Amino acid sequence: MKSAHDLVEDARKEIQEVSLEKADEAIRQADLLLDVRDPDEYRSGHIPGAVNISRGMLEFKFSNDPSLENRDMKIVLYCKTSGRAALSAQSLKAMGYRNVQSIEGGFDAWVDAGKDIVEPQLPAFE
Repeated sequence: MKSAHDLVEDARKEIQEVSLEKADEAIRQADLLLDVRDPDEYRSGHIPGAVNISRGMLEFKFSNDPSLENRDMKIVLYCKTSGRAALSAQSLKAMGYRNVQSIEGGFDAWVDAGKDIVEPQLPAFE
């Protein structure tokens, strides 16, 4: 019987992870920057330009949205620490997407490196 950690490690053997140092360039070249965290996590802060499709809805969204049909589009994805992103990249690869990369270390590593993020703007009350 495999644990979630085992599944993530198996996925990492099949996918391409991009280092944090090379993530900016990978994002610039990508057609889609995808945040696979849950919507609440995304709303609390995300990488600029990222679109949110949670891990739980990924396969369904990619199967049913005509704008996501192109199997040659360049996709860079991330989650909190890279586990869900690894599983997501593995799923997209199995679905025929040929250019999928996961950011090593995920959003936490991005933040720890001091890179730009989009944070929620709270309304000003007077």
